[in-house]
Amino acid sequence: MDGRHGPAASQARSGSERDELWRRVRLIERWIGQAASAEALAWFRQALDSVARDDNVGVLMRALALAPRRLGKADLPLDAEDFRLAHEVRTGFDPTGMTVDQAARVVFLLASYRDPTTFGRTLDALTRTADLGELVSYYRGLALFPVSDDVTRRAAAGARSSMKPVFEAVAHRSPYPREAFDENTWNQMVLKALFIGSELSPIYGLNARANPNLSAMLVDYAYERWAARRSVSVELWRGLGTYVDDRALAALERLLQSGDPHEKSAAALALGASGHRRARELLVGHPQDPVPLG
Repeated sequence: MDGRHGPAASQARSGSERDELWRRVRLIERWIGQAASAEALAWFRQALDSVARDDNVGVLMRALALAPRRLGKADLPLDAEDFRLAHEVRTGFDPTGMTVDQAARVVFLLASYRDPTTFGRTLDALTRTADLGELVSYYRGLALFPVSDDVTRRAAAGARSSMKPVFEAVAHRSPYPREAFDENTWNQMVLKALFIGSELSPIYGLNARANPNLSAMLVDYAYERWAARRSVSVELWRGLGTYVDDRALAALERLLQSGDPHEKSAAALALGASGHRRARELLVGHPQDPVPLG
């Protein structure tokens, strides 16, 4: 440690943060370069330079508005090396399904970053007036945005959305919720995914953020669904982690007695991860290998 405090240390941290942001900018710039025509790429690079140099929010707004028209909406052509680099620049970032215009909007916002407060206010203003496509772009950017209280409040608002594309832009393939959400916000996000029929598997950190309260909420939800004679997603049981109490154990035992191989597989996997004293006894004769869905 260098022992620096006060303005000098703050400037050092700010410089390091800027360097990290521009690593992310350059990665996405590379991806856009692989997808865009020469003319579109020239526009993008000029717009990116203008946003980076000019504090006028109008410059940023114009770049954001023009991105779909100038660059198109095709998926980014990513290969295995691109996914490796994505994880390298931001652990947990998965750009699967990201389109060229979404990537451009994210990188314009990154280039506009000056300080946490201004960035948070800008993001809040943009999301309040955005259409669906813009909202998805901005929320997908959370995977690369610096963590701050203002950004976290906006992310939590997105995770409460009943619009599935918006919710998934926050919850899926992004390290932001895992790193920034408190336990209650995280738990509500996982439960919301089940309510709106969204998959749990793309939620980064689902196993790491398992907790007793979430486990109890998920088991309550399962019993409520059963009482109403409605199906329960087999993914739900992944959210229990090691927190399997007697009530959860009874639910998993019920699944083991089910005629559905996917339910049996989900129960066996949950019991195997639980460490519950009766888990080994119940697992006799039930393999823990997952059964492919579909």
